[in-house]
Amino acid sequence: MLKALTLGCSIAVVTALAPAMAQDWTKSKWGPDDEIGAANYLTPELALKAAQLVKTGKVYALGIPVDTKTPAYPPRGFKITVVQPGQAGSPGMGPSKTTYNDDIIEGWVGVGSQIDGLGHIGVEHVYYNGNKIADFGDPTGLKKLGIDKLPPMVTRGVLLDMAAHFGTDIVKEGTAFNVKEIEEVAKKQGVEIRQGDVVLFHTGWLGLIGKDDKRYNSGEPGVGVEGAKYLTSKGVVAVGADTWGVEVIPFESKNIFEVHQILLPMNGTYILENMNTADLAKDKVYEFMFVLGQPRFKGAVQSMINPVAIR
Repeated sequence: MLKALTLGCSIAVVTALAPAMAQDWTKSKWGPDDEIGAANYLTPELALKAAQLVKTGKVYALGIPVDTKTPAYPPRGFKITVVQPGQAGSPGMGPSKTTYNDDIIEGWVGVGSQIDGLGHIGVEHVYYNGNKIADFGDPTGLKKLGIDKLPPMVTRGVLLDMAAHFGTDIVKEGTAFNVKEIEEVAKKQGVEIRQGDVVLFHTGWLGLIGKDDKRYNSGEPGVGVEGAKYLTSKGVVAVGADTWGVEVIPFESKNIFEVHQILLPMNGTYILENMNTADLAKDKVYEFMFVLGQPRFKGAVQSMINPVAIR
């Protein structure tokens, strides 16, 4: 399984997905020029309804701090360097002696809390809305499907506490969340998954960071194939979790990152990884106002994020 993981997220599923390829998922219901997928569900009306969920004003940061030790999908890494350019031997600029720090980031964008854009995952080099990598891929930035195209997300968020459901602090790796599990937890919590929602899963997995990074990286509980199809049928904008890949690993079949394929290229549904859901689960906050304005790196396939949940 680990050998398969090192092949990389963007490997296409081959023979096993041939039947899925026969389905015309390459044509978006929002038209041939669409580049934002399920973000089309976002409306001013949904933002207003989400604002009505705010009762206490408590704000939850869903992003995690990132440094050189943050475990990430190999070979990803991250480093920050703080410098004081041109200030050596100087008391500062001008009579007020102004001094300053700047920082340089060297690393992969897909480290820590992140959003996977529609240019991230494909099926045999075909991406969302039938875009072929030969036509839109470029080392200096994607010509289509860049994360900069994504509008701000302001909508209703739903938390499904899978750790509480299974009666554990950390849900075991390889535990799949499919229709049965999703519906049971939603019913237990008294929430309904609706079109335009952002759905987050709490598993406790993020608590392994810094304590057992090896286990954290080697697998995870998460959304199964059936669960992914169910969520996209509901019209959710994004699916996220407190795990590095959101989907269940070991995989349910020989297919590699099939849930990613169902969500991103086939349905235009965004993926939110390494979401800090612990405080939401602790406070039993199962629906909330979700707000995300991601860095708009032009042509990037993903972006580091710190979305907020407002109760």
